Amino acid sequence: MKRISQLLFGLCLVGTTSYAVEPIPPKSKPEAPIGAIKGWSQKADLKIDLPVTKFTLKNGLTVLLLEDRSVPMVSYHTWYRVGSRDEFPGVTGAAHMLEHMMFKGAKKYDGKSFDRIFHENGITNNAFTTNDYTGFYENLPSDKLELVMDMEVDRMASLSLKAEDLKSEKEVVKEERRWRVDNNPMGVVRETMMSTVFKTNPYHWPVIGYMKDIANYDVEKLRFFYNTFYVPNNAVLVLVGDFDTGKVKSLIEKYYGQLEYRPLPRRNYPREPEQKVQENATVRKDVQNSSFVVAFQSPRQGDPEMYPLDLAANILGNGTSSRLYKRLVYQKQVATSAYAFNFAMKEGGVYAVGVNMKPGIDYKESLDVVYNELYKMRTVKVSDSELEKAKTQVMKDLVDSLKTMDGKARALAVNEIVTGTYESLFTDLDKYQAVTADDIKKASEKFTNQTQRSIIVLEPKGKKGAANENE
Repeated sequence: MKRISQLLFGLCLVGTTSYAVEPIPPKSKPEAPIGAIKGWSQKADLKIDLPVTKFTLKNGLTVLLLEDRSVPMVSYHTWYRVGSRDEFPGVTGAAHMLEHMMFKGAKKYDGKSFDRIFHENGITNNAFTTNDYTGFYENLPSDKLELVMDMEVDRMASLSLKAEDLKSEKEVVKEERRWRVDNNPMGVVRETMMSTVFKTNPYHWPVIGYMKDIANYDVEKLRFFYNTFYVPNNAVLVLVGDFDTGKVKSLIEKYYGQLEYRPLPRRNYPREPEQKVQENATVRKDVQNSSFVVAFQSPRQGDPEMYPLDLAANILGNGTSSRLYKRLVYQKQVATSAYAFNFAMKEGGVYAVGVNMKPGIDYKESLDVVYNELYKMRTVKVSDSELEKAKTQVMKDLVDSLKTMDGKARALAVNEIVTGTYESLFTDLDKYQAVTADDIKKASEKFTNQTQRSIIVLEPKGKKGAANENE
């Protein structure tokens, strides 16, 4: 389930035009009504009833279909169960690089015709890469569904991967890394945070990859990656919109059924050991104001303790009425913003609190305020009103995310891939509603102790040095 709090820090996703933890597409026009969402009220009484049809082809392709006849449009999502966690040192960023190459053409549709056909037929499209998965999507007039299906099957089956295309695209990705990370102070902070919190797990390295690895990609490495992971039995196809389920199922069997099943490699991801010593890192850049992040390892997506930590983060730092924002921005007037999030991934998560200081203000006093608020979360139960407000916000975020066909397709896909079933989109709501103040206190006690924290500080260049610096 997509949680808006995850978007605050933009941890680990790169896409052709977006950079956020969960991909946020432009709104589809016109929007589909929330016809399948029942019982919404300010008390966060929310039930979801999406009549999804799920089936699996003989080649292992998972398919989710949801009819929505409100407008003559279809949202078409193809997601692969492969991300940066499937890479290894020396080839970091391969999943993201391959995402770019998927737009360079295949056997039937070359790169130029790919873009031209989409433009001529009023089809919008994009893609994104995360730690855990890679996704491609199109929003299209419903009468163009078979055309898009033919194009998607073409690049799943026979991607070109030409050396000249890779050479030019490597320069594009290098520039993207400079813009998003190397020349972006907060990008460096994000990267430093992930590499500090995760020492063993592949979440340690950035989704976009290291510059040296980007420069050393070759066609053979990417072709191996493509042949290994871009197979039907490693993909989830989600269609939401104006179509007849029976007819579309026949089309899917016709087009995708011709693709062959390929055995997947056994993937053993190193389990991240529990952190037992505080970690510190300082980043120095050409900035006017200091900022910092206090981060902790947190549970994987779907873990029972994920839900209270999500709500704890909401109470601490979601919006201008949150505890940290009120103390540091309104009362002390030393910060321009304060935030918190719990970002749960397939193999683990990050629970983090961040503050951006006003220019000229030292961060240390505000860091003590954060420590104090984290301590209160561990030792004092949150109020009933705070808990109810946090639950309501989670429900509202979900409603907002399901307003469009694209939003529904995205929610179904991410739940199917990350949790193993799209139905967790529905059951998560009850799990959030069941969280008590005591649950939040216990989860905070377990995951936010002093020895479990990593502190990443961004300071202006020229200030007195500190250990573990990164410039």
